[in-house]
Amino acid sequence: MVHKHHALVRLTHWANVPLLLGMIASGLSIYWAAPVFRHPRDPVTQSREYVADAGIVIARTIGDRGGDPRNWIYDHLGLGTRQLAIALRLHWALAYLFMLNGALYAVGLAAGGGWRALLPRRGDAAEARAMLRYYLGAIPMAIRRRSWPHPPVRSKYNALQRTAYLSMPLFATLAVLSGWAMHQPVQLGWLERLFVSYDGARVVHFVCMIVLGSFVVPHVALVIADGWDTFRSMVTGWSRRVKEESHD
Repeated sequence: MVHKHHALVRLTHWANVPLLLGMIASGLSIYWAAPVFRHPRDPVTQSREYVADAGIVIARTIGDRGGDPRNWIYDHLGLGTRQLAIALRLHWALAYLFMLNGALYAVGLAAGGGWRALLPRRGDAAEARAMLRYYLGAIPMAIRRRSWPHPPVRSKYNALQRTAYLSMPLFATLAVLSGWAMHQPVQLGWLERLFVSYDGARVVHFVCMIVLGSFVVPHVALVIADGWDTFRSMVTGWSRRVKEESHD
């Protein structure tokens, strides 16, 4: 048994889940008030923006006739329409906690030396291909009750995990910076200009939300495919995997 995750890394990892879900829900209700991805009014659906279009598709697909299909995403994944004031207050309350959580995560990475495990390696390309093959075949082989050996991993994370775990803090940082650029466009004009314009910051913020939110489902699926040891190590901090080899 070897120690794998610092306590702060584990705590902030789990805290990210409710914080992220809450910010996405409140963020969608904020977005409803002023969509940035718009198009001319559709004469059939009367929709003027793409999130509403997606809601219409979902509502029709599942046969939901309980409300305005254009608001399906806002009503089911957000706080609802016409909730701008409460959504803004909740969004910023959670955003401050998210930033604090991110700072504690960085402290945990530094204190436990976990940042070294996120650095790219020379053999990442070959290892990534091997891990992708394993992940794609793990569930089908389990159903067929056939052996499907896990590729050898001689570090804390495999190549695919390193890529994902390194990119998520980068997208989170972009989400925070673009959020401040929208919140204080006059006082932080230099930050707004880094995103070209106010709408540029909104586009980046929205894309970061999609990336961070979309990461959750495949992350859980890959943890299941990787085995019980991966989940346990993020709860207890300990792993049965071999100690990490020196970074080259």
